[in-house]
Amino acid sequence: MGAQTDGPIEPLIPMPELTPDGLRAAVARIAPSRIPALTQHLFEATTNAQQTQSLAPLRAFVHSWAVFVAIQRRPERAARLQELERLVDEGEQDPTAAIVEIRMIWEAAEAEAGL
Repeated sequence: MGAQTDGPIEPLIPMPELTPDGLRAAVARIAPSRIPALTQHLFEATTNAQQTQSLAPLRAFVHSWAVFVAIQRRPERAARLQELERLVDEGEQDPTAAIVEIRMIWEAAEAEAGL
């Protein structure tokens, strides 16, 4: 029987360093099926950075995957986000409240990641 806690549930993993290697290691632990998407995104970001001579594509990569990790390392938050996205996608009810909550989840994840 597991112990009951009064506080928030601890994340599955600590927030990693916001580097491609740190993010890849985190994704490998919490969502290994997403490694191909991360690898493809990193390849595209690197190519775009070289072509445009700008770090913006790499910053976007880090931002996107840092938020993903921050959300996914807390299964209850990830499940809630998935449910809210499903509600919006179905289009059967006013999505305003769901969209507001999705934004709150993203903002909390950005803050956790230090973005």
